[in-house]
Amino acid sequence: MDTFVEGFHSKQDVEQMEYVPFGRTGLKVSKVSLGTGTLSQFYGNLDEEEALKAVNYAVKRGINYIDTAPYYGQCLSEEVLGKALRTIPRKAYYVATKVARYELEYERMFDFSAAKTRESVERSLKLLGVDYIDVVQIHDVEFAPNLDVVLQETLPALEELRVEGKVRYIGVSAYPLEVLKQIISKAPGRFDTVLCYCRNTLFDNSLNDYLPFFLQNEVAIVCASGHGMGLLTNSGSQSWHPADEQLKSVCREAAEYCRNSEIELGKLAMYHFIHQPGPATFLSGMQTTALVNINLGAYLNGLTVKETEVLAYLKERVFSKIKNSHWEGFEVKRYWAALKGAQQ
Repeated sequence: MDTFVEGFHSKQDVEQMEYVPFGRTGLKVSKVSLGTGTLSQFYGNLDEEEALKAVNYAVKRGINYIDTAPYYGQCLSEEVLGKALRTIPRKAYYVATKVARYELEYERMFDFSAAKTRESVERSLKLLGVDYIDVVQIHDVEFAPNLDVVLQETLPALEELRVEGKVRYIGVSAYPLEVLKQIISKAPGRFDTVLCYCRNTLFDNSLNDYLPFFLQNEVAIVCASGHGMGLLTNSGSQSWHPADEQLKSVCREAAEYCRNSEIELGKLAMYHFIHQPGPATFLSGMQTTALVNINLGAYLNGLTVKETEVLAYLKERVFSKIKNSHWEGFEVKRYWAALKGAQQ
């Protein structure tokens, strides 16, 4: 395994981890990977000291793919991750970040221009403390005025940075799977990865319809947020979650059933998530060492008999009630309406 470092890694854990070919890149990435949206205030207060330990611990246990973005905490995620990476040999991990989505204010949230793209990558390099970034992804392209802007501005800038050795591979992320299919079709061979999120979950299996297309185009599939951005946890989602009330209600029912059964819904969600065929790796936020153990435990050790029974019950009796499994279009409409209002 190319990322194994003698004396740093837990050899036993690395031997247990599955490493999967990452599209046509030649890399092999851990089946479970580390998402760092939680290294910010998105999901509540951050214990930075514990987060630094968690990143180091996750990599020691064999996770070799780490994903971040400037938008997560307005660079706080990259900053905290950079501190953690300084304690880890560079050979031990692949790091991915993003461009195009930046600020919380609607007027400054997105910038797909070539100049901003270059500026962002240069800043990410400094914050992460690395000489090159393994994967840079264009963040949430469904919010672009049109895909031509992405293909004429953002993508060429990243291709220039790749020639300069600052970026190794180029990816794209979006929530609507059809948008990912469209942009890959418009720029064949120019994207190495796609990132989707809240798919392959207990409430949404729509990625299955797109797997043949992505695999045919040899792009690596990164699947994020098997917990549905908090919906599939005993504690539930944050107030900002864009899912409709019926989906939230079903997930609350599942969480209550799990609490009464003394089982963590998040573990069941993670188990289901990482055992779906197709994606190369499954990103999960793990800002504590306890969460690293829970997620890797779900992957490596599977479920108890009781957990298996509860999961089967939830699939058959609870999640089957869902009427609308996604929230495509909701955030995009809200963004453009807010932007229009701010400009008046």
